[in-house]
Amino acid sequence: METSVINTLTKMKSAKNQPKSQQGATLLGMLIVGVFVVFIALIVMKVTPAYIEFMSVKKVLKAMNQESLSTMTSKEIKDSFNKRASTSYVEVVRGSDLVIEKGASGTVVTVNYEVVKPIIGNVSVLIDFSARSDGK
Repeated sequence: METSVINTLTKMKSAKNQPKSQQGATLLGMLIVGVFVVFIALIVMKVTPAYIEFMSVKKVLKAMNQESLSTMTSKEIKDSFNKRASTSYVEVVRGSDLVIEKGASGTVVTVNYEVVKPIIGNVSVLIDFSARSDGK
């Protein structure tokens, strides 16, 4: 019995002296995560201005809907859009891009457009936008 106690104590002492295996992220793992985070941040920085401009287009169309669009001609609607777009810093859409639909329920102005944003080299992001003056 005495030898088993001594053997147990010896094992405990030798276990204390042995270094434990390290745990954590490796340098390669951290580099991979870092590259991924930078790539996602790059995409967000490139795409955000397009969405901000889209929100401005929607705002202009909504403001135009407050006017009496049904009494305006197509040229007047396009000119009104161009004036409002220039003050809202909208550069991707012009009055000539508008689709004007006159119906029994009133006049609806629609715009559909695409934005291509280059990311890195020949890698680009294509974003389709669609907005209507009636908010649908």
